[in-house]
Amino acid sequence: MINDLWYKNAVIYCLSVETFMDANGDGVGDFQGLMRRLDYLAGLGVTALWLMPFQRSPGRDDGYDVSDYYAVDPRYGTLGDFVEFTHAAKQRGLRVLIDLVVNHTSDQHPWFQSARQDPASPYRDWYVWSDKKPKNADKGMVFPGVQETTWTWDDKAGAFYFHRFYDFQPDLNTANPLVQAEILKIMGFWIQLGVSGFRMDAAPFVISAKGPDVGDEPALDYDMLRTFREFLQWRQGDAIVLCEANVLPDTDMDYFGDDGERMQMMFNFQVNQNLFYALASADTRPLAKALKATAKKSSTGQWGMFLRNHDELDLGRLADDQRQTVFQAFGPDPGMQLYDRGIRRRLAPMLEGGQRRLELAYSLLFTMPGTPVIRYGDEIGMGDDLSLPERNCARTPMQWSGEPQGGFTKSDKPVLPVIADGPYGFGHVNAAEQRRQPGSLLNWTERIIRMRKEVPEIGWGTFEVLRLRDPAVLAVRYAWRRNHVLCVHNLSHAPREVSIDVGLGDEDGRLLVNLLGDEHSRADERGRHTLLLEAYGYRWYRIGGLDYLLRRSEI
Repeated sequence: MINDLWYKNAVIYCLSVETFMDANGDGVGDFQGLMRRLDYLAGLGVTALWLMPFQRSPGRDDGYDVSDYYAVDPRYGTLGDFVEFTHAAKQRGLRVLIDLVVNHTSDQHPWFQSARQDPASPYRDWYVWSDKKPKNADKGMVFPGVQETTWTWDDKAGAFYFHRFYDFQPDLNTANPLVQAEILKIMGFWIQLGVSGFRMDAAPFVISAKGPDVGDEPALDYDMLRTFREFLQWRQGDAIVLCEANVLPDTDMDYFGDDGERMQMMFNFQVNQNLFYALASADTRPLAKALKATAKKSSTGQWGMFLRNHDELDLGRLADDQRQTVFQAFGPDPGMQLYDRGIRRRLAPMLEGGQRRLELAYSLLFTMPGTPVIRYGDEIGMGDDLSLPERNCARTPMQWSGEPQGGFTKSDKPVLPVIADGPYGFGHVNAAEQRRQPGSLLNWTERIIRMRKEVPEIGWGTFEVLRLRDPAVLAVRYAWRRNHVLCVHNLSHAPREVSIDVGLGDEDGRLLVNLLGDEHSRADERGRHTLLLEAYGYRWYRIGGLDYLLRRSEI
């Protein structure tokens, strides 16, 4: 089957079934509720839905502690509800991606329960054990400050078991061929039920060597990624894996594969962290370096670009002074920070709720070289509840209306508290109210998504960061099939005037057609464009010849 690169010009929307929409009034979101909101999502213009974990789970880590990979958590519905949902999504042209959490399981999973009961259990080697506590047990924790070790003693097993994450999430021994075969089986099962791909959680840990004798820099089995891809393309040619790998640029191609034989997509954490530094400092130079450092990818590969996700804003790749700059701007209080490396707030309160600055941030997201990934509630500027522990503060229920519980549920006991007070309470921030306001963030987001899909140069083309004298302004030019687009952003709180040579010669670069307004630009006699950008201003231009506007008016 020929591979369809649909993800190159997609817009992905991430949501949690648990907190999106409750249909049966028990306080927990479910697939029936999600189906009621599919027309809303289709109207927003997104093309793919990424669902956070919904499989059966004790729920100690928001579903990332899976206890049955082949079952829907009964709080959300049944497998029948899931299939009905994927069918309804397909009818509306929406693809479905789901989380693939196979680095670890819940300690309540039958595999682990069997493994700990008997050394002769067929599942014993599905996990990682040690008779003695390894010397490096206090290193490599994913949640430092909350998690104290990566090795925990189990009385029934009479041994220590390895866990990169919480102690109730024992790591699978992914080097075991039987475990790898089970992972393929899990993928095949959900593909058969209508899924178009997977977001692979903690991919570097999935392919990492594990054991008591493994050092601080374990070997990585990249060929495992090739196995996953080959299986998917055999089962369904256009199915993809979106890889969560917060790695340095010099290892990017190890995940993509030089010939595109491994992962189709990866999240670009390098650009994400430097983008937030640029927003905090109005200095785009480190962001430009990050864009250039991650420019290389396979012909079928694609970056997943994002601002805030369901975890903390990880700033671990920034220099110490840069990280402190972002902390000071967006998370100055210790309660806003997490794991000694990140910020746990949502984007809107980080940017103090200013719509112009939010528009700038999302305009940057939609014009980064890759596929934009947005999170539920981003389109209305939802806030956070810092009284909730760890990352739950940014995982509150979707605010649909000004009705009780934000229209999320009819129960007075939602799974997580709906934000009710303050400027981000559901009485002020909700989808129903913004729908009726032409200038709302929701309606702006719908328009910008529509425009992004009409500019495939960003997702498919090559790019160049243009050199400007003002570090507060970022100008990126895209090229694809002899078409060119220029995106310019002013990250300063003050207006900026910049002079730009688009670098295509006098004729081709003489006219810039504004895609978001009527303020077009003609070059001067030197072939340069002088642009005045308001505070936090942004422009999307199509670069055309002198007769472009005339041809456009005749369409």
